[in-house]
Amino acid sequence: MAQGQMDLESWMGGIRRDVDDILDRFFESKCEEASRLSPQAIELVTEVRDLTMRGGKRLRPIVTAAAYRAASGASDLSPTFEVGAALELLQTYLLIHDDWMDEDDERRGGPAVHYAFQKKHRNDHLGASLGILAGDLASTFGWELLLSGNFPEGRREEGLALFVRIQKEVFAGQQLDLMTDGDVERMHDLKTGSYTTRGPAELGGILADADEAGMQSLRRWATPLGVAFQLRDDLLGTFGHAEQTGKPGDDLRHGKHNAVVAAFGRLGHGDAERAVLEGVWGRADATDDEVLAATKVLSAAEREVKTRLGFLADEARSALATSPFDEEAKQLLEEVTGRLTDRGT
Repeated sequence: MAQGQMDLESWMGGIRRDVDDILDRFFESKCEEASRLSPQAIELVTEVRDLTMRGGKRLRPIVTAAAYRAASGASDLSPTFEVGAALELLQTYLLIHDDWMDEDDERRGGPAVHYAFQKKHRNDHLGASLGILAGDLASTFGWELLLSGNFPEGRREEGLALFVRIQKEVFAGQQLDLMTDGDVERMHDLKTGSYTTRGPAELGGILADADEAGMQSLRRWATPLGVAFQLRDDLLGTFGHAEQTGKPGDDLRHGKHNAVVAAFGRLGHGDAERAVLEGVWGRADATDDEVLAATKVLSAAEREVKTRLGFLADEARSALATSPFDEEAKQLLEEVTGRLTDRGT
C-alpha cells in the first residue's frame, strides 16, 4: 500500500470484482431454483438481483476484507468474500424496506423495488406487498450466503450471532429514525455503523480468528468510523447534489431529520431562518433556489457537523495507532478511513 491512493483504488476494485462474481453465480443459481418453483417466482429474484448488482460501492465487503487483513496478516482475502456478499444482500434487504417506508421511488439510479412492482402490475398495494416479499427474500439470501462462509473452527456460532446482533441494531436504529428521535448520533451508530463498519469489521476479525485484543482494536476503529461515515452522508445529502449522492433528491426535500437539521435545532436561530428551512422541509417540489436559500441558513450547522465528523475520524485513526496490527495493515485501515469520511469522494 506504500504508493497510496491508486493502490487503494486497485485493492478495492479487486474486492468488488470478486464479490460481484460470487453474487453473479449466486443469482444465476437462485433464478434456476425459482423457475423450478413457479414461472412467477423468478420475478422476486430478478428484482433483488437487479438492485444488488445496480451500483453499490461494496463498502461492507471492503471493510470486512480490510479488517481480516489487519487481524490475520494474510494477503489472500478470499475467505471474506462469501460473508462480504452476504452483507451486500443484507443491505439490499434493508434498502428495499427503507425505500418502501420512506416512499422513495428511486434507488441507485433506477426504480425502487416496490415502485417497480407498482408500475409493472399497476396496483400500488400489490406492488408494495411484492416489494416487502422481495426484501424478505433478500434477507433469506443473505443468510444463505453467510451460512456458506469460511469461518474458522469454533467461530461459526460467533459469526452467526453477530449477524443477528447487527440486524437487531439496524432495526432499532430504523425505529429511532422513523420516530425522529432526538439522539441522531445514536441512531446513526445503530442504523448505519452496525452494518457498515462495526459489524463488517468484527466479521473480518472472526474470519481471521482474531484474539480479543484484535477484536477490541477493530471495534475501537470501526465504531466512530460508522458514525463519521453517516455524518459525511448527511452533509452530502443536505449540501450536495443527486449526482454526488446517487439519490433522487436531497435530504431537505425528503424531510429527513439528519445530523445537519439536528444541529440547526440545537443552535440559536431566528424565526426568519426557521421559516426558510420549513419552507422546503419535506417538499419534493421545492425549487433549487429555495433549497439553496435553506442551505445558507444551515451554514453554522454544517460547520458543527464537519467538526464532529473530523473528531470521529481522528478517533478512528487514533485507535489504529495503539492496535496490534502491522504497519501495512494500519496504513490500509487508515486509507479506508479516509475513503469513508472524506466529503470530496
